Amino acid sequence: MTGSGEDWLSDGLNVTGADSGLWVSGVDYIAGWREARVAADRLNRALLSVGFELSAVRAVASTNEDGRGVVRLAGWPATVDRLAQLLEARSDGDGGAA
Repeated sequence: MTGSGEDWLSDGLNVTGADSGLWVSGVDYIAGWREARVAADRLNRALLSVGFELSAVRAVASTNEDGRGVVRLAGWPATVDRLAQLLEARSDGDGGAA
């Protein structure tokens, strides 16, 4: 992923959850994580393209307990609020995208 260098994952935003240490033997977490990584990278490129810094908000690939890919959004509250405002401005007013 491009962005603010290779250190963008360790810039102070804690993206690990309380359940980050739970692993079940026999579950293919890698396949789910790879799928989530593709989606997270796409979202991160979109965030960069509209002027967000990945050190302030970013999508992070993960998996759930079943090994299914999950993309989590991690960011500073003010930056996430700015993203929400951008998405709301793009909304058609009925809860859907324009």
